[in-house]
Amino acid sequence: MEPAEIEKLIAEGFENPTVRVASDDNHHFEALVVAEEFEGKRALARHQLVYRCLGSLVGNEIHALSIRALTPDEWQQAGGA
Repeated sequence: MEPAEIEKLIAEGFENPTVRVASDDNHHFEALVVAEEFEGKRALARHQLVYRCLGSLVGNEIHALSIRALTPDEWQQAGGA
């Protein structure tokens, strides 16, 4: 899979997110997801929201996925733009 495909799938599961996905081999991916829906949720719940967008692709086409899931405020505090 291409990172852009994964970005699109994740973005479709949130309202107005910022999504960036990178990969060196198109099997192992790193995702940054910034979304209001993460507000008040712990890391596990945030990751579950992202995994839900990808369904059965995780563990198949997507062999590994590292997720950084932040609220817009957290992203801004971390220096994101």
